[in-house]
Amino acid sequence: MKNLFKLAALLSARGTALPVHSAPYATPDTWGGDLATRPRLTGDWGGVRDDLAKKGVVLDVDAYWWPQKITRGGKSTSGGNWSNINVELNVDTGKADLWKGGFFKVKTVTGFGHYIGNDTGTIIPANAAWSLPASGEDGTGLLEFSYLQFLNPQLGVKLGKMDFSVTPGLFTGDYRTQFANLGLKVPLAAALFPISTFGASVIYVPSPDVTLSFMLLGPSGTIKSNDVSKAFDDGVFVVANGEVQTNLFGSIGNQSLLLYWSNKERTSLVQDPSNIARQLLNEKYPWFGNLSEILGGFAPGLAAPTQPLNTENDTWTAVYSAEQFLWQPPGDPKRGIGVFYSAGVSDGRANPIKYSYTLGLVGKGLVPGRANDDFGIGWSLAEISDSFVPYLRDNFNLGLNREDAVEMYYKATVTPWLSVSPSLQIINSALNKTIDSSGNVKDLDTTYLVGMRVGIRF
Repeated sequence: MKNLFKLAALLSARGTALPVHSAPYATPDTWGGDLATRPRLTGDWGGVRDDLAKKGVVLDVDAYWWPQKITRGGKSTSGGNWSNINVELNVDTGKADLWKGGFFKVKTVTGFGHYIGNDTGTIIPANAAWSLPASGEDGTGLLEFSYLQFLNPQLGVKLGKMDFSVTPGLFTGDYRTQFANLGLKVPLAAALFPISTFGASVIYVPSPDVTLSFMLLGPSGTIKSNDVSKAFDDGVFVVANGEVQTNLFGSIGNQSLLLYWSNKERTSLVQDPSNIARQLLNEKYPWFGNLSEILGGFAPGLAAPTQPLNTENDTWTAVYSAEQFLWQPPGDPKRGIGVFYSAGVSDGRANPIKYSYTLGLVGKGLVPGRANDDFGIGWSLAEISDSFVPYLRDNFNLGLNREDAVEMYYKATVTPWLSVSPSLQIINSALNKTIDSSGNVKDLDTTYLVGMRVGIRF
């Protein structure tokens, strides 16, 4: 049992892999303590929380608030507030004296507030949290309902609805930590990867430094779609992932390769110019919804479809990623300064993002007296497929070539349960034009977005 728990903890801490999110994190000796030192705001619930943890049951409720303001550029200089509440239940069947090696996870997310994603004028969401539970929509959805069973210390199987909202990394974090811009949270060439979907996965760990996984997923799953009987009605999403833990320069890191293929029928980007339709932009690629509005400002009649759209019967993507500490203080694996990098490529026929890249530098626990603070600067680039509406590029000078973003943040850990993270983003949108308040087409300037993430763990 100890070997299984060590394996689960190792995989969870490394941020590996897509299939092991069910593995619970290590619990503290106690959830209690004074207000400044306890792990959660509500403490140990009179000892009940500690007793549950010893029996393998961990319940977390976390709230995150994002006040943000567009200070220059974009579609308009607006401000807004977005919030998410996460409820997560983990059950370790071994600790519960049921059977060894089993892990249940249930996770919900609620989103609400004033959404300003459309006002940024950008194609890539400047805040990954805006996509939860759906793009800019209030409501609650089921992110995960899964079961992971380790058959032995090297082999595990996972079934159920799985959460892929953001794969956590050493330096990029999940959507609740570190960077906010979606382009710095996930490789954008993998834009068609479902956020939450039903499926099955197998994980194989041939050595402590190598993790291999294989998944079969429903290609159209969403946080709000919970009917498992329809998960594979329109095809399958096949994923292979491999990760190697490294020890370069005497410091830890990892390198990974992600490959996926899907046979879901999708609207093709290769179309007859006269047949470019609003449904291609609004229904199939909601990120490009702003483009439909601009299109109407130029030539309303162009948006009317005349023939059925071309389709693609398969799509693929490959992504290489690496994270590496460059320096760490002796004996402290959680602190130091490191870099991250990713490069992705897709077919560019069903996927509007042909290439994507990220590069960044992160410091953890480097500020004297602030061992739990971290800061970072990152850059992301998404290159739009040449197949995506070339007629619009040639005739209307809309850009649609590349979008890049730079983000800087600092996360201050006020207490173990309270964090405050101010940030600045500078984004050059892939779109060169936007619509002003009077309905006229205008040039789109570089977007400057300032904001803050306030997180409270209850």
